[in-house]
Amino acid sequence: MSKQTYKVCFCFHRRFRLAAAEAPEDIKALFNQYSDDGVMGLDQLRRFLVEVQKEENATLEDAQAVMDSLHEFKHLNIFHRKGLNIETFFKYLFGDVNPPLNLKTGVHHDMAAPLSHYFIFTGHNSYLTGNQLSSDCSDAPIIHALQRGVRVIELDIWPNSRKDNVNVLHGRTLTSPVELIKCLRSIKEHAFSASEYPVVITLEDHLTPDLQAKVAEMITRTFGDMLFSPSSECLMELPSPESLKKRIIISTKPPKEYLEAKEVELRESSSKKFKDSGDDGAWGKEVNFKAKVDDEKDDDLEREGDSNDDDDSKLHQTAEPEYKRLIAIHAGKGKGSISDWLRVDPDKVRRLSLSEQELEKAVINHGKDIVRFTQRNILRIYPKGTRFNSSNYNPLVGWMHGAQMVAFNMQGYGRSLWLMHGKFRANGGCGYVKKPEFLLKAGPHNEVFDPKAKLPVKTTLRVTVYMGDGWYYEFRHTHFDKYSPPDFYTRVGIAGVPADTIMKKTKIIEDNWIPTWDETFEFPLTVPELALLRIEVHEYDMSEKDDFAGQTCLPVVELRKGFRAVPLHSRKGEMYPSTKLLMRFEFV
Repeated sequence: MSKQTYKVCFCFHRRFRLAAAEAPEDIKALFNQYSDDGVMGLDQLRRFLVEVQKEENATLEDAQAVMDSLHEFKHLNIFHRKGLNIETFFKYLFGDVNPPLNLKTGVHHDMAAPLSHYFIFTGHNSYLTGNQLSSDCSDAPIIHALQRGVRVIELDIWPNSRKDNVNVLHGRTLTSPVELIKCLRSIKEHAFSASEYPVVITLEDHLTPDLQAKVAEMITRTFGDMLFSPSSECLMELPSPESLKKRIIISTKPPKEYLEAKEVELRESSSKKFKDSGDDGAWGKEVNFKAKVDDEKDDDLEREGDSNDDDDSKLHQTAEPEYKRLIAIHAGKGKGSISDWLRVDPDKVRRLSLSEQELEKAVINHGKDIVRFTQRNILRIYPKGTRFNSSNYNPLVGWMHGAQMVAFNMQGYGRSLWLMHGKFRANGGCGYVKKPEFLLKAGPHNEVFDPKAKLPVKTTLRVTVYMGDGWYYEFRHTHFDKYSPPDFYTRVGIAGVPADTIMKKTKIIEDNWIPTWDETFEFPLTVPELALLRIEVHEYDMSEKDDFAGQTCLPVVELRKGFRAVPLHSRKGEMYPSTKLLMRFEFV
């Protein structure tokens, strides 16, 4: 062994023994319970997996796999040839082999139902590299989104300056364009790098008929057999993700969404004052789960709906036949009020888009209509036009009402986006999450799910936050405090229906890079199927705003019971290589 290797191993050994020595009493007691003379043998480890980790089907082979994963530490003299000692047991608990979600299950939801039965990982203005007013347009954020598992890519298509080709840009702003063909080729290359389930391209169309024909040629030539083209003009039922593996789907409607921000198109003051910082603050504003909605009359929504009618009919009258044949999922609000928009047609399915503000107004008096609509059709929600800094909104409002495409600015960051990332960690990260049954079917008296209804508690999630480690090796030693170790605390809570939503906080552990909190919290859940576990770590600062130190968000229904090593992520959602929390999850 070289001197450098020995030095690294020695430093790791010192650090690891320190962490094991500081293990909470619960963990030491469990090790003693499942070991003899300081050694946990193969059968004892299997029993621990079954009885404590609640891995009911764990075998001796599974226990052996855990031990095999720790062989790399044999040369550190913390590995016992007959089994695990306290150091290697602790290493297992805190290691990558012990995540909070079961990565081995992969895609495990039923994928044979219609697309309307799934929440779908959806991007908004997928081509923007930053803010909504002046950032560059590029295929790079599209590639990044697809690699992350995003399944719906939005492209705003406009004529170029010579009116002879097609660009992608956020129209009537100062954003620089990127050629459509470049975006299409990048989608083809990266569409299925993270998931083999279908990619939907939603087009915001601002083109003349001759350029629509050119787009049709581009799309057909680029995607070829990958393109899903329905046999009839309107689908009577949406196909399933399983039947559309490695297929590209086109969905479009008349150009509408950009009009919301039209009044600010050349307002230089907004552009100059703008700061591209995602949500305000060091780690993003707290999400407003109790959505504020103006108590306005429905005729406000009716006026917004009326403005869509002329353009909707105009598209169908003027669009080139080749272009129209590409559209697999038709979109548009149609005529009339919100009640008309949400009317379910038994003979065809469609996509409806609402802004976050329209949704918040609609749920006041039309919440049940929205749920019924989404049982068969697709509802897409998009950010309001005044989110110049590419921030996002509370996605739970849409999900609670069955909205499949809750469209987010993926290039931003903040708590809302952390929830989006957490939601789509479910089902193997494939970008499609099956909606719970109560959002898919009406009851015996034609009743549907009401998020505001007072429901009984189905289960209680008990979360113990034991300790954390890794910051010392991933942050500058002066990052949190110049002259002393950091003062960490953890916030843990639930994002879900209003009755379940809550955040709690541990005590502050002063001057310690390896904080041990050993605190337990209980969260009664009325709708666990929609609940997300929120976890954040911050460093207390007496004189300034507390510093961000990591976050993650996890779907409650997929949490593995028992002691788990929970990796933390940056504000932008990138996982830290080493920083983790040791936690325990129980359902009581």
